[in-house]
Amino acid sequence: MVGMKPSDTPPTLGVKFLSAGTAACIADLITFPLDTAKVRLQIQGEKVASEATKGIRYRGVFGTISTMIRTEGPRALYNGLVAGLQRQMCFASIRIGFYDNVKNFYSGGVDTANVGIRILAGCTTGAMAVSFAQPTDVVKVRFQAQVNLTGVARRYTGTMQAYKQIFNHEGIRGLWKGTACINLLQQYNLPCHFTSAFGAGFVTTCIASPVDVVKTRYMNSPPGQYKSAINCAWVMATKEGPTAFYKGFVPSFLRLGSWNVVMFVSFEQLKRLMMLGKKKIEERS
Repeated sequence: MVGMKPSDTPPTLGVKFLSAGTAACIADLITFPLDTAKVRLQIQGEKVASEATKGIRYRGVFGTISTMIRTEGPRALYNGLVAGLQRQMCFASIRIGFYDNVKNFYSGGVDTANVGIRILAGCTTGAMAVSFAQPTDVVKVRFQAQVNLTGVARRYTGTMQAYKQIFNHEGIRGLWKGTACINLLQQYNLPCHFTSAFGAGFVTTCIASPVDVVKTRYMNSPPGQYKSAINCAWVMATKEGPTAFYKGFVPSFLRLGSWNVVMFVSFEQLKRLMMLGKKKIEERS
């Protein structure tokens, strides 16, 4: 636009994509142990443990982390990190990086879009992101649920091997397992400001925790264990009671709040740095 200063130039779509994906990866690197602890607590009690794991019980977020370090080593807290980073570079770059463009499309370019438009834009970019990134989430969860102990057969040995094995044994549907649950979760996972990250995170966790637990159980399940996500929820309710839907609540809450803080602070800083770098390159050319 005429009269617009270089510093006022809005970030390009490429800058938003790259900065959002990178910022999400930074947030994942910091909060991943909480995510792993959440998954272990969510699947606990789901099925009979093997002889090597019968004596292992996870109690609370810090108890789970300390038990994993003691029994499996500190590296176990980062099981599935590669798939997790792949997920963030694909998922967050689309869901967050593309959000403004979709919002402007729905609002016709009006700056002050109402809440309905913002929710619609968030649901749209969330659905788009899931369409591309769901296989990475399935692999991430399965690695996080995998216990690395002597005498316990490993389900997967590497990220690429996991993608291949899931596809060969479960077909394309196996890689997109739990997609409906993820789409529902996106409605509760909208960006929040720094000062309200943990408050919004608590409310979000209260509402979304049952869906998240079902998602984790269903994605981690072998073929035939559950007929559908709804069947998974029914089995949980009848065999373990309503409290099962809130397993892993504390690490989920801590992870969501801290992830939002780190991600969006990093996102803004990375956008500024990338725009500054772009400006310097343009000035030299």
